[in-house]
Amino acid sequence: MAMSQESAYGPGYQTIVMNNPSYAGSEGDGILRLSYLNFYPGKNYNLHSVFVSYDSFIPVLHGGAGFFLSDDYLGGIINEMRGGFSYSYHLQADKNIFINAGLSGSFYHTGIDRNSIILPDQIDPLGGVVFPTSEQLNIRGRTVFDIGTGFLLIAGRYTAGLALNHLTRPDITGSGEDKGRLYRKATVNISGKFEMSKKMNLSARPLLYGEIQGDRFIAGAGSSFETSIFSLNAILLTNSAKDINLQTGFFLKRGVLLVFYNYCFNITSRNNLLPLSLLHQAGVAFSLNNVDKRKIIKTINFPNL
Repeated sequence: MAMSQESAYGPGYQTIVMNNPSYAGSEGDGILRLSYLNFYPGKNYNLHSVFVSYDSFIPVLHGGAGFFLSDDYLGGIINEMRGGFSYSYHLQADKNIFINAGLSGSFYHTGIDRNSIILPDQIDPLGGVVFPTSEQLNIRGRTVFDIGTGFLLIAGRYTAGLALNHLTRPDITGSGEDKGRLYRKATVNISGKFEMSKKMNLSARPLLYGEIQGDRFIAGAGSSFETSIFSLNAILLTNSAKDINLQTGFFLKRGVLLVFYNYCFNITSRNNLLPLSLLHQAGVAFSLNNVDKRKIIKTINFPNL
């Protein structure tokens, strides 16, 4: 997160509709997802994010549609909100080959709490902070718009997704400089499903993840091991800073409710200031409408990651 221009939620599939619009409606059922993320817990950096999305297959649209909304609360000063809509067209190319093509339109809004900013002339070395400041700051919220696209290929037991976000390279700072614009971000997800025990309904879902934005990249490989009601997952991640991180978690499903928790920690890093705990994520997902659409589209279940 510290290296990126925006909050990075990692390789989890519970926020994937924001990164790849082609996944909208790919599970068939209408799914409402809610997540809470705490970055660098234990360091009092006050970095939090909340995320909510809903997507479903809609026959009249020949594909899936949904919305997403995220709010990043950064250090008590900056509040970054992102929201948008996604549409995915579903095409059956062959008996066991399905292709989704998606498009998303979204907005970014950046707000700054002026009262939480302490300037140099407010600091008294002997008496502490002194108010008010003699400097006059013109800090306004800024809203910009963005477009993203993505593709999803389903071939038998294998699934692969490719997305490109920030096609408009929105200027989130308003400075007019290139460094103030979001770099285009490319993400790829590849996964498969292999039955391990029919009696226990146990399957393994190996997966690969990659993300490139500007000169920053993240790559990872792992797997989830799932039954009909419970699963465990682990993915090993590395990045352009040569950090090696491990994300693990579990999922519990009962009826229409799915509860999940993920924890990411640093194994090794060149940055001595990087803490052990990088990220906590907890959330729930609800199936709001359960309609049999398998005769119309190829539905998939996301790996529980």
